[in-house]
Amino acid sequence: MDEWPVPHAVAAVVRSDGTVAGAHGPTDRRFALASVTKPIAAYAVLVAYEEGAVELDEPAGPEGATVRHLLAHTSGLAFDENRVQAEPGARRIYSNAGFEALGEHLAKVTGIAFPEYLRQAVLEPLGMESTTLEGGQSPAKDGWSTVDDLIRFAAEVQAPQLLDARTVAEAMSVVHPGLKGVLPGYGSQNPNDWGLGFEIRDGKSPHWTGATSSPRTFGHFGQSGTFLWIDPDARAAAVALTDRDFGPWAIEAWPQFTDAVLKELAGAGDS
Repeated sequence: MDEWPVPHAVAAVVRSDGTVAGAHGPTDRRFALASVTKPIAAYAVLVAYEEGAVELDEPAGPEGATVRHLLAHTSGLAFDENRVQAEPGARRIYSNAGFEALGEHLAKVTGIAFPEYLRQAVLEPLGMESTTLEGGQSPAKDGWSTVDDLIRFAAEVQAPQLLDARTVAEAMSVVHPGLKGVLPGYGSQNPNDWGLGFEIRDGKSPHWTGATSSPRTFGHFGQSGTFLWIDPDARAAAVALTDRDFGPWAIEAWPQFTDAVLKELAGAGDS
C-alpha cells in the first residue's frame, strides 16, 4: 500500500471471528466513504425490517417499486436523479437516487430522520463513534468513517448480532437474478448481480476485488477511493480508505492488494 499513488491510505483485514489479521496506517483517521455508505445504510433498513417498521416488499420509491427494489438497484430510478428509466425489476440501474428514496421512505414510516435512525440502529450499537453522514446526509454517498469503525461493521456482517443471520444471508444473495447493468467504473456486466445493498462479485470481469476472490464475495467500493469486501470462503473482510478519487490507479492496485491478502490468509490457515 505504500506504493499506492495516494496522499493517505489506511486498511485492515478482519476475520470472521472478529480478530484483526492486519492493519496499515492510522486506523482512526476519518475519510469520505462515498458509496461505501450504502451497505451501512442498507443495514439500518434491514434492522427496521426485523423490527417490523418496514417490509421488504412494501411500496417505496417510484410506482410499482418496493423497498427490496430500492436496495437491489432495480427500482428503475436513474443514477443520480429522481427520474424513472425502467419498470421495477426489469433492469439493474445503479442508483444514488434509489437509496435517497429509501432513506426518505424509512423516515416517513418511522417518524425518525434517516441519519438518526442509522445512528440508533447501527452506529451506536456497534460503537462506530466516528461514523456520520455529512453534507446533504445522503444514505447513498455522504458517509464519513474510519477503518476502526468499518472493522466493527465488517465483523458484524460476518457474525451478526444486530440482525438474524438469515437476514444477512438474504442480503448477500442475488436479488432478481440474471439482470444485466453497468457497474460504475467497470462497464456493462451480464449479469450484474446485487443483493440487498451489497454488490455480489459472482463472475464479473473486470472487477475491483481480486482474481482469487470467491464468487460469493460481496461488498462495495466508493468513488472517493474506498472499498469494503467480505469473502465468506476466506472467512475474512478487508477495508481500505484513501483520499484519492477512484480511477485507473485503483483498478490496477486494488485487485493486487486483495489477491495478496487472500494468499496471506490462506497461508496462515495452512500453517
